[in-house]
Amino acid sequence: MNGMNSNLSPSATHLSARQMLIVTATSVGFVVSQLDVSIVNVALASIGHDLRANVASLQWTVDSYALAFSALMLSAGSLGDRFGARRMFAGGLALFALASLACAFSRDAPQLIAARALQGVGAAAMLPNSLALLNAACGHDRRLRARAVGLWTAAGAVSIAAGPIVGGVLIAAFGWRSIFWVNLPICAAGIVATLLWVDRTRPQDADRARGVDLPGQALAIVALAAFVGAVIELRPLGAAHPLVVGGLVLALAAGGAFITVERRSRAPMLPLSLFAERTFGASVVFGIGVNLTYYGMVFVLSLYLQRVLGHTPLQTGLAFLPLTGGFLISNLASGPVVARFGSRGPMVFGALLDAAGFAALAFVDATTPTAALLVPFLLIPSGMGLAVPAMTTALLGTVGQQRAGTASAVLNTARQAAGAIGVAVFGALAGHGEAAAGAGHVVEAVRWSAGISVVLLLCAALTARHVSNPARARTKDAKRACGPVPDEGK
Repeated sequence: MNGMNSNLSPSATHLSARQMLIVTATSVGFVVSQLDVSIVNVALASIGHDLRANVASLQWTVDSYALAFSALMLSAGSLGDRFGARRMFAGGLALFALASLACAFSRDAPQLIAARALQGVGAAAMLPNSLALLNAACGHDRRLRARAVGLWTAAGAVSIAAGPIVGGVLIAAFGWRSIFWVNLPICAAGIVATLLWVDRTRPQDADRARGVDLPGQALAIVALAAFVGAVIELRPLGAAHPLVVGGLVLALAAGGAFITVERRSRAPMLPLSLFAERTFGASVVFGIGVNLTYYGMVFVLSLYLQRVLGHTPLQTGLAFLPLTGGFLISNLASGPVVARFGSRGPMVFGALLDAAGFAALAFVDATTPTAALLVPFLLIPSGMGLAVPAMTTALLGTVGQQRAGTASAVLNTARQAAGAIGVAVFGALAGHGEAAAGAGHVVEAVRWSAGISVVLLLCAALTARHVSNPARARTKDAKRACGPVPDEGK
């Protein structure tokens, strides 16, 4: 990033005004992509009535976005490294705005599903490249990056928390199409902010000369699309259905071919050498565990709140506010904590705190009052909100600027896929789609899902111990030298 490093000093511990502007600009992409995850869910009934869409069409209205989002992030991160993260990020915002316009004008379910998939393409272009821009803006300084990622993550958490409420208000006042119109001014503001505040990124000559790994990108898209599609259809079609089995077989074959191509390619889109770095691999595995448990458990809890406790959809959204809104405080706290203590400790402690929240859910029953859920609904976001920015900071610290987009895309692709798996597996435990699935069945599913989550999060905490902790090493060196702590610049 041109001119940005000049704004940094070796002793910088706070984000400069220019860096805060860049955090704001890049957060717009994260906000709008996360807002459309939660805001559409409250509009499904209205969409189904207006467009005469059946249940399967409504499911794909949600899932087409997630499928395109997860399948294309890896390619988008690689293209950002190749052509410039700023260009890809701004292009993603523009595409998301156009796709939102298409959603608002959709006349039937197939048009809406296609437009939602196009939104997913735009979101995939934004997310990994926004992290790459943050990394460059902080001059790869670990402490500044921790603060920036914490603010960026907090912005996404706020949008998720506000989604159900904002969606309910907009739908009541203007109809379901208004939830897509609202994206236009947000995206426009993000594009203007990016052009004004974010410096143009220039790939190194080596990145320009290496070309685009088209075979690798095509195989990655096929593998991820087939896998996520099979997971999505697992609930309604069953594990033995030819489409599910065929999707999993295709994903396995394409994934194997992808690894072979990347090993032999002179310029791979996914340098497998990244996984030789212990911190990189541990961060990806950690992210898989955190997302699988969270998104799977939230799905089961939504069934529990409505089928067992008898809440309306609006009451369910309000009950989730402590769960989603709790991320704000923990995300903001994570930056200073990671800057002071490094990533390892917050990741371990966050995973243990997260596990404690899920453990508390293992004791719910059909008579549990909603107020009793407050403790786990605060522990879970507190742990996850502390750990996720630390995880992202640790991963970005293992790569240089020219691989930041690819590295963040690998992490977020793995997390998106893990979330889909969590919903599929925990949803199967809850008997989703089965008329016979009564209150007792859902309660047992909550308990089993909570137990599985605790085990996975304990494994994640153990995995986090393999993350390097430069802050601790630097503190020890400073004490031995009895002098000021130097800045690593990473």
